[in-house]
Amino acid sequence: MRLNAFLASCGVASRRKAEIFILEGRVQVNGKIVLAPFFQVDPDNDTVTLDRKALTFSEHVYYVINKPCGYVCAASDKYDPVVVDLIPGHKGRLYPVGRLDRDSEGLLILTNDGNFTQSILHPSKEIRKEYEALLNIPINEKQLARWRKGFELEEGRRVVPVSINVMDREPHNQWVSIVIIEGLKREIRLMAREAGFRVEKLIRRKIGGMKLENLRTGEFAGLSFSELYTKIFDSGIV
Repeated sequence: MRLNAFLASCGVASRRKAEIFILEGRVQVNGKIVLAPFFQVDPDNDTVTLDRKALTFSEHVYYVINKPCGYVCAASDKYDPVVVDLIPGHKGRLYPVGRLDRDSEGLLILTNDGNFTQSILHPSKEIRKEYEALLNIPINEKQLARWRKGFELEEGRRVVPVSINVMDREPHNQWVSIVIIEGLKREIRLMAREAGFRVEKLIRRKIGGMKLENLRTGEFAGLSFSELYTKIFDSGIV
């Protein structure tokens, strides 16, 4: 395991912050200072210290949760409750995979496995995320056609949804199903604004092939790596 990943798994910092600790000469492996973040360590046999304090490796854990509104996707926040608080009894660092803003809800993954997080978030994986959005007013076919062509958002970046369709759900012509890949910050809300709408409610229903159906708001389930990987890259219900 890479040294920076080992530190992150021990819950002392993110991998990026762990790299800083290593480059500052604060980390030792078997009594010797190591300045290479990618230095390979054996969690079972090597002794790793930070500021001369021994670190304990934490096994990787994976949770899926139906995030409620009012929680922010962060490990800590000065003003709002955070999603990691919804996993009672968990010890060590835990962080969300991807974003759901404070006022959004739905399917979210929490883990301490940084490598898995990168495999899901990297654009090359083209993991599709499906959302259900309640618009403030009805949408017509002309507006849908315009939305499907995409919009130019901040810094000249153009975003185009994979698909957007009206759902057969009340209030009629106000619920839409939207599939995106990139997942820019507040992407759907920004696109809606450009289209002349306001999103009243936003629910993430799918990540890859994994679909949210059984978990009630605030509920979570622990999965193994293989179970989670299969649900995302094949299909499965949580």
